[in-house]
This record gives sequence, structure tokens and C-alpha cells, in this order.
Amino acid sequence: MPDQKLLAPVLEGRYVRLEPLSSTHADALVAASTGDPSLYQWSPVPKDKLAAEKYITTAVAWREAGTAVPFATVRLSDRVVIGSTRFFDLAYWAWPPGHPSHGRTTPDTCEIGYTWLAKDAVRSPANTEAKLLMLTHAFENWHVHRVCLHTDVRNTGSRAAIERIGGKLEGILRSHRMAADFIPRDSCCYSIIASEWDAVKQKLLLLRDRK
Repeated sequence: MPDQKLLAPVLEGRYVRLEPLSSTHADALVAASTGDPSLYQWSPVPKDKLAAEKYITTAVAWREAGTAVPFATVRLSDRVVIGSTRFFDLAYWAWPPGHPSHGRTTPDTCEIGYTWLAKDAVRSPANTEAKLLMLTHAFENWHVHRVCLHTDVRNTGSRAAIERIGGKLEGILRSHRMAADFIPRDSCCYSIIASEWDAVKQKLLLLRDRK
């Protein structure tokens, strides 16, 4: 089991800070999710205080189990919480004794998801920079071999965004997860591997700086 300190980093860029999600963010998450419901067609978000508390409790339980790193996304210009995102499905491979990676305490692979933003942050640099911060942390601090991103096969906008930064489509997983509209969801499975990271990082920097 990794040190809990490794599962609660603070990642800060020019526009956003990703800070460990906690119960203190409940009201702010509810405020952030108020707006156009069509924005959350593909991403379930907490719409009231009870839902936000449950959302946070689940995320924190995953963190304590060593399987997720959930964040509140904070806009630096006004210190307002504008959404949430997380690492999850952290995988720790069973490296044998004597192998250079034996005993490592950071994940070997992970997934990025549960990402959503407030209405007024959707066309800002927030999501691009959050992905830049998270992928940099995954590849340069954790030294993961692979980061996975899944999205609903119907979510053409998300698919285009992942492909734009260099995510490679591995295939479609049928009836993979429950969708936001409570049906079995077919998921497009994308990945970025360590050897691709430098090129992906340059794309993300360009996209962020164009905003």
C-alpha cells in the first residue's frame, strides 16, 4: 500500500490548482454544478448537498484504499471551485524480488476520469491545464507506463478532445460501465504510454497557451 501522502498531491499551474478533494468542498461542488444540464449529459455530477457528500465520501474511501486520487479543481484567478477530476484504477504490478521496480510505491498504470467543470469554465484553459498537470504528475513523478482514458462512445466531443492531444484508441468496450443516463455504456478506451508522453506534453502546452 502506498504512503497516503503520495495520494494527496497538490498540482498547480497558471490557471488552476488541483487540490485533494475533501468534505469541505461539498457546497462548492454543488454551486459549480448549477447551470446548463446538457453539459453533464455524459458525466454524473452532484446536484445537491446530499449527493455531493456521497460523491466525496466515495472518492475519499477510494483514496484511503489506495485506488484513486480525487481532486477539486480550483480556478486560480478567483479561488473558486469549478469542478472535479481524479486518478483512479491505480494499478501496482507485482514486480519480483531483485527487479529494479520491486518495492516501488507509486502506480504502474492509472486512469484519468470523473472530470467535469462548471458552465463558466468549459471554454477556458481549465480542462487542458488539468490534463497537463495530471499527466505530468503521472509520467514524471509516478513514472507510470500507461494512462487510460475512457469515454462514452456517444460523447463525440470528449473523443475528439482525447484524440487531439494524442490519446490512442485501443477499442470499444461493450456494456463497460453504467452511463450517466443509467444504461450499460459502451466505452471508447484510449491510452497514452510513456514513450508518447513527450509529444503529448508539447500538444497540451500549445493548446493551453492558445486559450
